[in-house]
Amino acid sequence: MSHRDDLLAAARTLLERKGYAHITTRDLVAESGTNLGSIAYHFGSKAGLLNEAIGAAFEEWTEQLARIAMADPDAGLAERGLSAWDAMLDDLTTRRAVLVAYLDALAQAERTPELRDQFAGQYRRCRARVAALVAESLADGTRPEDPRARTLAAFVIAVCDGLSVQWLLDPDGAPTSAELADGLAVLWASAPSPRGQSADVST
Repeated sequence: MSHRDDLLAAARTLLERKGYAHITTRDLVAESGTNLGSIAYHFGSKAGLLNEAIGAAFEEWTEQLARIAMADPDAGLAERGLSAWDAMLDDLTTRRAVLVAYLDALAQAERTPELRDQFAGQYRRCRARVAALVAESLADGTRPEDPRARTLAAFVIAVCDGLSVQWLLDPDGAPTSAELADGLAVLWASAPSPRGQSADVST
């Protein structure tokens, strides 16, 4: 592997072992077998390296959930979304360290424009990937760049983020995918139609 790959692998290991706030550059150098100059050359800073490692972990998780969601070729958009949320909830225990590191990193990014831009780029890539899955699931000619696909993708990601935070703070109180489905049905039934009538979920 290259020094860049070695550093990313070391960052992933240390994020799970020590947590975001407790990793030093010396830790990264020792774990990766590289040097301080490699961190600056490839990532700009320690925070840049750690944030990229977190982003890579979430991109892998996104791809894992995408494979689960798209496994049944006959499933509709709602079924695929719920199966992805279900799989995500089942997997949160093994992802806890990365989720905590992500929240730590967000606090740092608020005060560092470069890191905020880095996370924003990761969200843009995630929305584009999920929008492509939404367009494929709709199967009605919608393209990934269409507003409807992008909006639905943002909604799916928002639910995932919200569920993750709720689970971290209150794992026993976080909703199941079945409860999410019930809640969405109630929300949809109460939403006004274009003519001001309540939407009919039976259609």
